[in-house]
Amino acid sequence: VTVCLSVLILFWLITTKAKKNYEQKCRDKDEAEQAVHRSANVVNPKQQEKLFVKLATSKTAVEDSDKAYMLHINTLDKIREEWQSEHIKACEVFETQECERINFFRNALWLHMNQLSQQCVTSDNMYEEVRKSLEMCSIEKDIEYFVNQRKTGQTPPAPIMYENFYCPQKNAAPPGKATGSELAR
Repeated sequence: VTVCLSVLILFWLITTKAKKNYEQKCRDKDEAEQAVHRSANVVNPKQQEKLFVKLATSKTAVEDSDKAYMLHINTLDKIREEWQSEHIKACEVFETQECERINFFRNALWLHMNQLSQQCVTSDNMYEEVRKSLEMCSIEKDIEYFVNQRKTGQTPPAPIMYENFYCPQKNAAPPGKATGSELAR
């Protein structure tokens, strides 16, 4: 049975009340004893008898309250020990859970960091391949390759000749070199 703190506090309050009751009964008994001693020669036998009855009653009340107080102390101590044991068990469970949580988080983070590290290694290897390709790059060879692949022939195209609409000739002058007589017609 799990003992909660409120039960412990409740029994502590009951025990405290039993202690106060016990202490009051002890004071009542002490007062009754003092009353018997003070009035030993002063009061009549009937009053003396009442004082002895009160003293006997107070002694019985002290014994009863003493037993009740001791019973409450013993019960409170058992409850306190049980609560303390449960509290220790709970703390041990919480500590175990916390250790498991920290270990899980640590391992997950460790694995993630390893994956990121491996990705960095892989990326670095790919970057190294790019660097090796760049080292083999020759600007002159690349241009020469482009020209060889895209050229249209060995000779440049011939200039476009001017042709007069009214007087077509086969060997007309190239543009910019046309004469005025050709334009007059």
